[in-house]
Amino acid sequence: MSTPWINFLQQHGASIDATQPARICFKSPREEAVLAASSTVVVPLTHLGLIHASGDEASSFLQNLGSNDIKKLAPDRAQHNSLNSPKGRMLASFIVWRSDGDYLLALSADLHANILKKLSMYVLRAKVKLRDGGDERLLLGLAGTHALMALEAAGLSAPAETLGVIQGQTRVIHLDGERYILDCAADTAPQVWTALVDAGAQAAGTAAWRWLDIQAGLPLVTAQTQDEFVAQMLNFELLGGVNFQKGCYPGQEIVARTQYLGKLKKRMFRAHVADAGAAQVGTDLYAPEFGAQSCGKVVAAVESPEGGADLLAVMQISAHEAGEVHLNGVDGPRLVLSTLPYAVD
Repeated sequence: MSTPWINFLQQHGASIDATQPARICFKSPREEAVLAASSTVVVPLTHLGLIHASGDEASSFLQNLGSNDIKKLAPDRAQHNSLNSPKGRMLASFIVWRSDGDYLLALSADLHANILKKLSMYVLRAKVKLRDGGDERLLLGLAGTHALMALEAAGLSAPAETLGVIQGQTRVIHLDGERYILDCAADTAPQVWTALVDAGAQAAGTAAWRWLDIQAGLPLVTAQTQDEFVAQMLNFELLGGVNFQKGCYPGQEIVARTQYLGKLKKRMFRAHVADAGAAQVGTDLYAPEFGAQSCGKVVAAVESPEGGADLLAVMQISAHEAGEVHLNGVDGPRLVLSTLPYAVD
């Protein structure tokens, strides 16, 4: 992360988690979730890292490695995409958009260095250059009912369509609902931040944005969930992150077989648990019909505005349908299962 940017945020009330330096907070996790649920918030997306891909063959290079069709990505569009293992397990999920003639990939910051290294190993003689995009660009998140007004006050326009992009010195990506990602030049990010705050947006940290991800049913593969799930288990194809007509990529055969030949047994669902401390990423889930055998895992968990924790969890579909799922054992805290904002077959 850019040191001047971190210094700026700290001067404006931000704190850095010493154990997780990519996490920013302005209040407690629960207070930030309250803000996200009730206000318009602006969030430094420091939990995301950027990879910049450039060169004459950048498009074909990414096409050969990702689960989505990068060649169809127009300058006014963003897309969900993923890098997978040969066994079809997701190694990273990312959002990608055009940067002039190049590409920017936003993925979990705790995977950034290793994924950049892994992708670089595939370059060989290809005419493509990969580098850390965070040296030049910084990401802000803006969300809430007055997000459009805040953008207008900051001199920015918003794309109407989900995953639409408006290009410019500051790019605006419509993530979902009333959420936007702002891709800013590093030297202008403080001015953009200040303009949004002056327009009424409340400063909030990582917990606020991750809580909104949970409400949207949007997974983020992190170091704790890397190489755990096939794309469909994380509902990634429902979010448009998989193109089944494109050519081969690592893991493509497994992902396609899961889609067309197998019966999917696990899906990602949204839930709530009263004991916030019990809900940790990677925590195993249990259901009576599976006994001592785990029936799933927590993939995201954030303190809820109402207390307890809201979470996304991959679990056996049959366990979800039965309606009784627990954390850490069949006698552990019981989940209150809820719906997602999109249909799950």
